[in-house]
Amino acid sequence: MAGPTASGKSAAAIGVAAAVNGVIVNADSMQVYRDLRILTARPSEEDEARAPHELYGHVDAAERHSVGRWLSDARRVAEDAWARGKVPVFTGGTGLYFRALEEGLADIPDIPEGVRAEVAGWAA
Repeated sequence: MAGPTASGKSAAAIGVAAAVNGVIVNADSMQVYRDLRILTARPSEEDEARAPHELYGHVDAAERHSVGRWLSDARRVAEDAWARGKVPVFTGGTGLYFRALEEGLADIPDIPEGVRAEVAGWAA
């Protein structure tokens, strides 16, 4: 379920999850961060209690996060849901996440930390 912020995705996902014995899986790049609930329009604690929610608020804002990490986490959560007889209901507004889920990612090696540090120094 994809769409822009405040388009009703969360409420619809709760209904779908209830109808299909589902688990709502976050597909929004900002809602992964723990301390950004209000800023990102993350579902309220009450809404999260109405249906199982995964990959919401599980990353500290100081951590580096990527579509690759999300995809790995999302695949693990989906496989776990299926194994428990649940249906993963992917919900969010990050098109790149949905594209990665459907098409995968290019096989690009990780960037060495030394290169990251050098490039980060360019901005200073």
